[in-house]
Amino acid sequence: MIITHQHIIDWLQSLAEVMAENKDYLTELDAAIGDADHGINMNRGFQKVQEKLPSITTPDIGEICKIVSMTLISTIGGASGPLYGTFFLKASAKTNKKEQLTKQELGEFLQAGVEGIIQRGKAKLQDKTMLDTLIPAIEAYHKETELLVALKQAVSAAEAGMKSTIPLIARKGRASYLGERSIGHQDPGATSSYLMLKTLLATIEHSN
Repeated sequence: MIITHQHIIDWLQSLAEVMAENKDYLTELDAAIGDADHGINMNRGFQKVQEKLPSITTPDIGEICKIVSMTLISTIGGASGPLYGTFFLKASAKTNKKEQLTKQELGEFLQAGVEGIIQRGKAKLQDKTMLDTLIPAIEAYHKETELLVALKQAVSAAEAGMKSTIPLIARKGRASYLGERSIGHQDPGATSSYLMLKTLLATIEHSN
């Protein structure tokens, strides 16, 4: 199976809808351990991306991701803008001039994005961040040979990673100020990252 540039456009369109649907939920999660604005910020950023989609005519996936990156960085407040923006910026470098992606190339796309977040946020596993979702997802993806199977395993691992943040003490961002009081709350960034991957899988499945 091949991922086309239209798959990427459809994913971004769906992701804007998913962030809108989950705006209150993400904000509620963030209210417990952060600034209570994660859902608002993610929704605002991806609504701006959605507004730009009709004007994107290039089939170059790298260029599409670069547009997404710049849009998110300029419209999402807090730490999420730079982190999600970096994800798409690093992914764009891996997909420059490509109009479609193989299973391996999609893996490189996701891997580059996650490595960008690691470099930017200086976080690691069990710091109670989006990396607790993304790192296990990437590892699970690479263990499979067929694209759709790999994505399904990645999303399953992402969900488990997201839930694993509940008992953790936050070590990064605003939540880290709470110390042990951050225990018992699911990380909002880990949750929005899970939604991002889950929506990618749903988009690919729907296209088949």
